[in-house]
Amino acid sequence: MEPQRSPLLEVRGNIELKRPLVKAPSRLPLPGTRCKRGPDQMEDALEPEKKRTRGLNTVTKLATSHPRGPALTARPQPQGQTTAPKVPKKTGPRCSTAIVTVLKNQKPGPAIPAQKPGAVAPPMLGGKKPTKRPAWDLKGQLCDLNAELKCCRERTQTLNQENQQLQDQLKEAQQQSRALGAECRTLEGELARVQAQAEQGQQELGNLRARVLELEEQLGTQESLVQELQKEQLGLQEERRGLAARLEEQERSLQASEAALSGSRAEVASLRQEATTQAALLVEQGERLHGLEMERRRLHNQLQELKGNIRVFCRVRPVLPGEPTPSPGFLLFPSGPSGPSDPSTRLSISRPDERRGTLSGAPAPTTRHDFSFDRVFPPGSGQDEVFEEIAMLVQSALDGYPVCIFAYGQTGSGKTFTMEGGPGGDPQVEGLIPRALRHLFSVAHELGGQGWTYSFVASYVEIYNETVRDLLATGTRKGQGGECEIRRAGPGSEELTVTNARYVPVSCEKEVEALLHLARQNRAVARTSQNERSSRSHSVFQLQICGEHAGRGLQCGAPLSLVDLAGSERLDPGLALGPGERERLRETQAINSSLSTLGLVIMALSNKESHVPYRNSKLTYLLQNSLGGSAKMLMFVNISPLEENVSESLNSLRFASKVNQCVIGTAQANRK
Repeated sequence: MEPQRSPLLEVRGNIELKRPLVKAPSRLPLPGTRCKRGPDQMEDALEPEKKRTRGLNTVTKLATSHPRGPALTARPQPQGQTTAPKVPKKTGPRCSTAIVTVLKNQKPGPAIPAQKPGAVAPPMLGGKKPTKRPAWDLKGQLCDLNAELKCCRERTQTLNQENQQLQDQLKEAQQQSRALGAECRTLEGELARVQAQAEQGQQELGNLRARVLELEEQLGTQESLVQELQKEQLGLQEERRGLAARLEEQERSLQASEAALSGSRAEVASLRQEATTQAALLVEQGERLHGLEMERRRLHNQLQELKGNIRVFCRVRPVLPGEPTPSPGFLLFPSGPSGPSDPSTRLSISRPDERRGTLSGAPAPTTRHDFSFDRVFPPGSGQDEVFEEIAMLVQSALDGYPVCIFAYGQTGSGKTFTMEGGPGGDPQVEGLIPRALRHLFSVAHELGGQGWTYSFVASYVEIYNETVRDLLATGTRKGQGGECEIRRAGPGSEELTVTNARYVPVSCEKEVEALLHLARQNRAVARTSQNERSSRSHSVFQLQICGEHAGRGLQCGAPLSLVDLAGSERLDPGLALGPGERERLRETQAINSSLSTLGLVIMALSNKESHVPYRNSKLTYLLQNSLGGSAKMLMFVNISPLEENVSESLNSLRFASKVNQCVIGTAQANRK
């Protein structure tokens, strides 16, 4: 395939030099030549000379103004090729300038005079130029000039045509130059893009070389790994042969198992049928269990009612180290109707009658006071024994019956120990509150298997000088007990709540222990004549219990109230009233007033009176829902074993005896 050439080169290669014009020799008379003619003849002779001179000037002007140059001819292309010739990148105006320069540099050659038709050219001797006409042959010179003029005109016409062709070719070359310039710029952009791609390719090549090195390193590692795998393969082949042997053995075992499976399928079918029967039986047993549970609750409640909706237990605390031992016979615990094995229910206190001894002068006779309660706990009774007696009563709260347990007695008789337990966290001396909640959590978990779910919310307040204070307050809320008020939960609701008091959801024993520890720190205590650290307020721990059986649409809820009453000792008329004693006096008056109101409320309930004075005391108003006919109440009367406290012990026992004689109506469960 022939390589393409630049249009400029083709133009330059196609320029052909034309034959130069031969300048005719001058026919003018030579200077100094003598003309032997007349004036007329001279004018006739000079006329052709002038004409010849004008003709020469014209030829010279034409030759100068229209220089002859090479003709621009297009190079013939091979047949079937239509592709434009390839041109160099840098084209444009320079190409046209170069063509013009080439045309200008072409000098016209001497014009060859055309011979006149019929005229015979002078003969050439030995290849020499023809001789000039003689100066006198003006007519011949004129003929020569005319012939030469005619040739010049023809030459001029030819040159004009060639010039027009060259201009057309020039325009075409300029158009091609502009097209090639645009293509050149396109190619330059493409060249820049190709160069950028080349640089990117070089960068990728460098990355690939680095990757090749990395792969070569990996290949070395893989080769070593392949060698290890080959070794492992040998070991696996050995293992495979062993497994093949085991497989054969397993296949034989499988065949035996399939035979056993066919027998097992029949057994499974019978077991499924039996399972269906058991499921139906289980549903029946569930219904029966629910009925038994409801019967258990009914009988449990009936048992508690037979024992009395108001029960009184008496507990005598042991003699503490450093206290005097009471005289024999001071406290007696007669056996029950069934003998020593029967729990004691009676208590006797013997003391001399000092008034009778003074009048007669003889030793004072001994006076014996006998009391009977639902249960009497001697000084050796432990906390577990005491709680075992009230565990069934506490469980009634889960069945939807309001339960209230009091600890009543003089200061130092062991009320707080009975309700909260001793310090140090010893499980043996835990009080009724932590034991009761542990028992409730355990029973609620067992009832969960029967579809019951329970939630517990605890609150702990104290009533000090007829002011309700929150014992669970923390931070800046401490000491703001005056802001707490007893209100109903809502319009028409019988449930009572304490405003601004914390109600804490509890679900385990540790949460209850934390609440009791906080309450001990916040409770109001003071030193009295009876005790170094005496509780000067009534503390009320309430646990709101809510139970639900989603499967049967049953709900029940009731409060459990555990109350540690303040000391019930009487005022000493001969006590000197200092600043501290006046404060103790106000505290004692408020305590005795609330305890008297508690007795009046219990008596009014026992007598079925229309008006029960709950609002006479904050204590009875707060416990209103736990003291009525739908509640179960238990009072612990705590007494001291010391003879010096016999007067206060008798007063406490007499008050408890009156409460024990009261009978409240049948309790009703709060169920929905």
